[in-house]
Order: sequence, then structure tokens, then C-alpha cells
Amino acid sequence: MAQPAGITRAPEAYDGAVWNILGQTYVLKEVDESSMAWHATFPSGTFVPPHIHPTQDEFIYMFEGTFDIWLDGQDMKAGPGDLIRMPRGLGHGIFNNSSSDVTCFFWVSPARELRQLFERIHNVPDPAEVVRIAAEHEVDFLPPPTQD
Repeated sequence: MAQPAGITRAPEAYDGAVWNILGQTYVLKEVDESSMAWHATFPSGTFVPPHIHPTQDEFIYMFEGTFDIWLDGQDMKAGPGDLIRMPRGLGHGIFNNSSSDVTCFFWVSPARELRQLFERIHNVPDPAEVVRIAAEHEVDFLPPPTQD
């Protein structure tokens, strides 16, 4: 499918697609076979647990707030103006441990099955069910760390 020319306005979603994923709001901005992009709002205390995209590179451009990032075994922080690069096959987790919202812009390349995943997990409240469904769409969540 070819990407149509045009503008997705700030308050709008491409194709009207807006998802609630475990308390975060994702507003689709574009999608075709080569990439998918969305605006995200992460309220304080929300996160995406460590996971791997075996077939996609993922990026986040930070607008407001601070993320704690776990990337390939390293802890990092990212704030406004930073670009987070998460190459395919590397484990990563995204955490808003601050007291304010984080707003940012995500994109993946290629798009693969990510839109279908977001459509299936929209408003699913059970993290275990989200993990199960994600595995069917090329996103593999990592087991929690072992406690010593």
C-alpha cells in the first residue's frame, strides 16, 4: 500500500486510530509497509516492560518528560530533544518513573504487524494477556529479572 500525500494534523489520528495500551495513549500518525509512527503519552508510573522486536528497528523522539530506558542491559535516561535508538533484536524497556507525563514520538521500521498488535491489545487491562498477544505479532517480552 502506498502512503498517500498529506498532513496528519496535530490533534488527529491517521485513519482515526487511537489506542489505550496499559494506560498509555498512542495516536497513529502514519503507517505503510515500510514504517509506522505514533504520538505517545505516558502518564507517570506507566511503562513498557523489557521486550524485543526481532524484525523491527524502533525509535523514540522525546518531546516532554523523562524516560528511564533499559537498553541491551544498560540503564539510561532520555529527556526532551533526545532520540532513543532501539535496533531490532536488542532488548529494551521504557519507564516513566517521573511525576509528570512523557510525550514523545515513536516509529518502527518496517511496520510488520505492529498496527494489528495495537488494535488487538487496545483496552486490554491484563498485562499477561498483552504479553501473550504480543508474541503472536513479533514482539517478545522478556522474563522478569531473577531475584538474588
